[in-house]
Parts: sequence; structure tokens; C-alpha cells
Amino acid sequence: MAPELKIWRGQVRAWLAETLPPKLVQQHDGPVDLSVFRNVSDAEETRLLEAVRVYRRARYDAGYGTLTLPVEQGGAGLSASYAIAYAQEELRFAVPQSSELISVSTGLVGPAVAMFGTSQQRQNYAQPFLRTDLLACQLFSEPGAGSDLAALACRAVRDGDEWVLDGQKVWTSGARHAEYGLLLARTDPDVPKHKGITAFLIAMDTPGLDVRPIRQMSGGSSFNEVFLSGARVSDGLRVGEVGQGWKVATTTLSFERTASGSGTRRKGGTFDDVLGLARSLGRTGDPVVRQSLADLYIRSVLKAATTERVARAAAAGVSPGPGASIGKLLASDLLVRTGDVAAELLGARVTADAGEPGQFAWTQHLLGAPGYRLAGGTDQIQRNVMAERVLGLPPEPRVDKDVPWGQLARG
Repeated sequence: MAPELKIWRGQVRAWLAETLPPKLVQQHDGPVDLSVFRNVSDAEETRLLEAVRVYRRARYDAGYGTLTLPVEQGGAGLSASYAIAYAQEELRFAVPQSSELISVSTGLVGPAVAMFGTSQQRQNYAQPFLRTDLLACQLFSEPGAGSDLAALACRAVRDGDEWVLDGQKVWTSGARHAEYGLLLARTDPDVPKHKGITAFLIAMDTPGLDVRPIRQMSGGSSFNEVFLSGARVSDGLRVGEVGQGWKVATTTLSFERTASGSGTRRKGGTFDDVLGLARSLGRTGDPVVRQSLADLYIRSVLKAATTERVARAAAAGVSPGPGASIGKLLASDLLVRTGDVAAELLGARVTADAGEPGQFAWTQHLLGAPGYRLAGGTDQIQRNVMAERVLGLPPEPRVDKDVPWGQLARG
């Protein structure tokens, strides 16, 4: 039986108070991180990861690491309302900066292996991922299979008790710091694209696997390309049955809706940052600027309200439906519009560092924000979801639906 939420929340607050210092009121007179994608050296990224791993291990050991995962899979078996409550209490404290690699390990790969893996895989990999003893990246997207993930071309050919992998993955967050990757590969080209995919765990130091950082226009290298040339993986690291990879993939991605309390840092500037910029420039009396600020504020409130609605639906065990797609669209749109308003305020000053605090830093936001129109499902895909599933408009033509993957024309 689940504990009474109010009492449980008090226990969480007490544990957090013993574990972490309280969050201090943010001071706005110092430098503010306005970057959407973190731009730090590998050494600094390793240091930041280690700091958050210390906290995540303590959280796991205290019983707060896997709140919504079923008990039989190593979790607490609680509803999403408990994860939301934990995240709310966590906001009071100075939680170490997290990263997408931590979220992927604990919120996506760990639960996926716990759900689809063997008992040995759960013990050797799922629990270490959930506790962050091991970190895992997600080897899904490919140059020709981003939004249409089922079109992936990375091949896995059976050779006795091993599989031989050849292909390329791209946009892999944290690949240089991960010990393992959850990889999707095509194991049967003679069936329709969704049916011939299998999931594997692969060590990132496997011979034949090469990780190459992608330099982003914002300066950092958050993402990576991963090349596989004759890389071998044991059949004992296959996750789920042969041909079950699409189910593993869709289940893994669905965990994103209920993964709460990951402690990830904010991404980019906010309305408050733009308002502070307008005040520092003496522009708040300009009626056009005031209109832009009002529009940005309204959009930020709408985005927060949609996020709250999706969270409440998850807590009640109800599918968020189009709310998830709407929330994603609002989030990416808000990031871009926030940068646009800041750029309008700064004019030419946004292009060069004139030594004025809090101004040139906006370039990090401006260069990173467009990436969120692509990440997590492109804006166009989200609009298709709403058009087809909510408005009932005719679906996009899908001529490849029942055609074997090997017979599809690929450019």
C-alpha cells in the first residue's frame, strides 16, 4: 500500500534537508548562464557528472531513486504524483547540476532494461543505471532516421553467440562519458520497417565503435556521432526478443513523460532574464518593448500551465494526449521567442562582447534555441500528431507501411 502522500512528502523534505544545503536566493548581479546547451570541457563535464552521481546514489539508497518503476522491476511502485511531489520538494535545495546523460541513464535506459531485460541484465545493468554506477546513452537516431526512427539502417547480423554491428548513429548526447549505449539495429530487412528491429546494450569502448564529437554553432559539443564497423556484441546483451526493438524503443521514449525530479538545469534565458535586460537598458517605457514583454510573459505562463496539466494527467494515470505535443511546441517556441526579444533589445550589441554584464551572454541562447525545434521530436512532427489525432485531418501518405524495409528506396 502506498504511503499517505502528505506524510511521505514530509519524510522527503527531512531527508533532503539532511543531504543537501538549502537553495540560496539567486543573485542577479553576477554572471547568469544563458546557454541552452552546456559548453564546458570534457574534464569539467566529468567533474559535474561525478558531483550529481554522488547525490543520485544517495537518493537511490534512500529509496527515492526509482519512484514510479514497479516493485518487481526494482522500483518503489508509486504513482507519478509522488515523483511530482519529490521534484517540488527538491526545488527547495541546492541539487547538483545534472545533465541529459543522467536523465537518460536513470529515466530511460535503466527502466527499459528493467522492463525488458533478463533477471541477470536487471542485476548487472538496470540497477547500476538507476543508481548511476553506470551511465548509458541512447543510440537511436541516424542520419537518415531521425523523426522517422523506424527507417534506421544500422545492421546487426547474427554470428553464433554474437551480433556484428555496422552503421552510424548521430545526435547522441553524452556518448563520450557513457559506459554503455542502448542501441537499435535492423536484424531483419525482409519485413516492414517497424518489425525488423532489435535492441542491444553495447559497451562504448567496444572495438569497432568510434565516438566523434559534433561541434555545435553555440560552441559546445553536447552531441556526438557514433560509427560502428564490425563491432561485436554478445547475444547476452540483447534487450528483449529479436524483432522486439520497436516496442523497446517506444516504451523507452514514453518514460520521458513521467520522468520527474531529475534535477536538470534550466535551459537558456527566461522571461525574468529578458525583463531584467530591458530594465538595465532603460527600455521598459517603450510601448513596443512593453508589448513584446507582455507577449513573452503570456507565452511563458501558457507553457507552465500546459506542463502542469500534463504532469497532473500523468499523476492520475491518464494519457496526456495532445498535451505532450502542445507542451513540446510551446517550450521550443518560447525558447526561440525569448532569444528574439533579447536580440531586439540589444540590437548590434548582441554580436560582440562589449564588456557589459549580461549582454553578450545572450548569444549562447540565440545559437542554441533553434536546436530545440528538432530535439525530442521536431515541431513538424508534433503538428502532424495534433492534426491527425486531435483535429482528425487526413494523415500523411505512408506508402512504406507494409513494404519490407529491404525493398524501400533510400537516398
